[in-house]
Amino acid sequence: MKVRHADKKAEKIELQMTPMIDIVFQLLVFFIMTFKIVTPEGDFNIKMPLNAPAKGQPNPEMIPPMSIRLTAQSSGRLDKIKMGDKVFKNFESLNAAVRQITGGGAAGPGAAQAAEVEIDADYNLRFEYVIETITAVSGYIAENPDGETKVVKLIEKIKFAPPRTSG
Repeated sequence: MKVRHADKKAEKIELQMTPMIDIVFQLLVFFIMTFKIVTPEGDFNIKMPLNAPAKGQPNPEMIPPMSIRLTAQSSGRLDKIKMGDKVFKNFESLNAAVRQITGGGAAGPGAAQAAEVEIDADYNLRFEYVIETITAVSGYIAENPDGETKVVKLIEKIKFAPPRTSG
């Protein structure tokens, strides 16, 4: 944009750089202070060599793959939870069985990486029951003696069988 003056003398327009640099630094500090580092959505597990398991803990490589069968009623509600030949009445008992198989998370993160679960659900089963199954097998919340809570991982590898009709 040209500014015309009546006296035709060229005046030098000077840009004030100091306030512009101040604003840039304030914006930079604002964005750095408000930036939250989050875990990437596709968090990939890297399998590192494990130490030998301690005495009394199950060997994580020896945990057999588990298959959980979820059958649905015609309304889509959960009818039965079955793992192997055991039938469970609720998700708490399923969690207790997975804890017993995996050693309750005492074997460390190696057991959580080695163990594997396949969920075989009926086609018309409500999704909420699948999520509750994943919650039951993936871990639990434990409270330390000092009152702090922590998440104990049980199984990280969860896969799904192709959905099937009930029966």
